Amino acid sequence: MTETPARHPFSLFSRLRGHHAAAGEEGHEQRQGRPQPRSIVPSATITGSALVAVVAIMTFLAGLTIGSVAAVRTVAADWTSQIARETTIQIKPGDGLDVAAALDKAVAVARATPGVADAQALGNAETAALLEPWLGSGLDIASLPVPRLVIVKLAPEAGAQTLLALRAGLAAQVPSASFDDHRQWSDRLLTTARLVVLIGLAVLALVGAATVLSVVFATRAAVDAARAIVEVLHFVGARDAFIAAEFQQHFLWVGLKGGLIGGGAAMALFFFSATLPGWLGLTSRADTLIGAIALDGRGYGGILGVSVLVALVTAITSRLTVYRTLRRIS
Repeated sequence: MTETPARHPFSLFSRLRGHHAAAGEEGHEQRQGRPQPRSIVPSATITGSALVAVVAIMTFLAGLTIGSVAAVRTVAADWTSQIARETTIQIKPGDGLDVAAALDKAVAVARATPGVADAQALGNAETAALLEPWLGSGLDIASLPVPRLVIVKLAPEAGAQTLLALRAGLAAQVPSASFDDHRQWSDRLLTTARLVVLIGLAVLALVGAATVLSVVFATRAAVDAARAIVEVLHFVGARDAFIAAEFQQHFLWVGLKGGLIGGGAAMALFFFSATLPGWLGLTSRADTLIGAIALDGRGYGGILGVSVLVALVTAITSRLTVYRTLRRIS
């Protein structure tokens, strides 16, 4: 029984491609007297190489964004946790105020408050060390009207009631004391972390849009390059899904190559930035304004995930583009 071209377009496709192949390749392609089908899209083209580079760059930028957002969120969470576990009581010197007695009273009130793990007043030497960057060394704290601090460490089970009770106890027994629960700084850190996440999402959206546009243009160029073969396959009855699958497979590999290159470069950058100072014998890592940038397993996983996602987006975009092009041909 003769097979119809509509169900088996590869036989015609292989013969069409065979006219453009070199004579030396014909024997290699023959297996048991039957020609081996090849992809509609050439395996190595200028467009494909350029697209690999574009996808790699876009994935690298996306990886940097994800890594930076993850690092900032980790640092902000650590800072917020530390701030939430510690509060400060300040004693301002005044006329006739016994600062030492007020400090002792504030420490006693704090330690008696449920939910407080410990409270310690900073001594003269510790207070002078805090002021040394601005006032210089050799300060006589006892002769200066400098506010004195009590550092209060909260227990893990401490909550809002602990802060309210401590504030009320100080107001009743140490009127000269002012209580700071660092809520303002905590709120600012949380707001900054949310803003960084929003900026990161916006950057990822722009990178995704640029990647999609690049794939659309590359797919159209590939379809135009193989237009004669695509038209013949289309008109002899090859289904659109078959033709689109050929392009999808090609661009999936292009996306995987570019994604792995760009994602691997981003992960390598974060890894070496965290480990290179140790290899060079430096005592500390390079710190930024928010602290040392380092990724945990979730950060590296996010970069790897976006690399795979870029490959999938590349394949799906090429498939949809081919479908639209085939509709115009028909």
